[in-house]
Amino acid sequence: MPPTPFLDEFKFDPEAKRIMGVAFEMTCAALKYTKQPDVAHEAVSRRIIELAKNGVHDPDRLCERVLEDLRKLPPRI
Repeated sequence: MPPTPFLDEFKFDPEAKRIMGVAFEMTCAALKYTKQPDVAHEAVSRRIIELAKNGVHDPDRLCERVLEDLRKLPPRI
């Protein structure tokens, strides 16, 4: 599930969408999210979109920022 279904009203050019798609795939691979529920994919997508809206347009950096954010979350019991 690439980020495009969650773009809402925000418009990105085709190259930005491609970059976000690459970042999404990289992040899901790093997290081993191949068969995760849609809610996990949606959370990754929404964070990538948020970062892209704020000027992060490098797929490696997008992926790393999402992974950093997830590392900051408290552990689930």
